[in-house]
Order: sequence, then C-alpha cells, then structure tokens
Amino acid sequence: MANKTVKETIHAKGIDISIYTTDFQNEFISLTDIAKYKSDDPTAVIQNWMRNRDVIEFLGLWEGLHNPNFNPLEFEGFRNQAGANAFTMSPKKWIETTGAIGIVSKSGRYGGTFAHSDIA
Repeated sequence: MANKTVKETIHAKGIDISIYTTDFQNEFISLTDIAKYKSDDPTAVIQNWMRNRDVIEFLGLWEGLHNPNFNPLEFEGFRNQAGANAFTMSPKKWIETTGAIGIVSKSGRYGGTFAHSDIA
C-alpha cells in the first residue's frame, strides 16, 4: 500500500503555509511559504538561513537522532565551513550530500522546500 500524502494549510500572520504528511506522525512544513513572509525571493532567504553555523549544527543533530543513513563525514565538512563568507548551502545540496530526511525539496506547481516540524 503506497503512502498517501495528506496536505493541509495553516494561516499565520496573513500568509498561508502548506503542511503535508504521509504517515500522520511526521509533518513537513513549507519553509518556502514561511520565507515569503520576509521576502519576495524565498529561495534566497532559505539559502541564507542554511549558511548559519547554528542552523547546520542543529540540522546535523536532528539528522543524527532520526536518520540512520545520515552521512556524518559530509556533515562535519559543512559544519567546519558554516558561517564563513564563502560558504553556501542549498536544501538540494544538503539533502544530496548528507542523505538528509528532515528537509525535503519538491519541484513542480506545489513544490518548494519543506522541513520536518521539529526543524521548521
């Protein structure tokens, strides 16, 4: 039996924020929708957020606790670079390099960047 995605929307500070779940235990909240509150370029907001050392450390800690397939060696490399002026990070790069499951990047009409409710 395939997992069915259930989508909902919450309203906060005048914006609609998409949420979805496939297992009714883990909710993923749209970081793209949240970032739209701050800027008309939500991708840049998310990438700037992900450059922060504290954010990278938190994401690595969360993945270490919840993801048996997380790549700690790649994470250490990112952690050591985080916060430097030359450091850049995108959700796609984070997911592909570390095997992360706490952040999901979806393409298409209802796409965007989603984060587990613990992270968002």
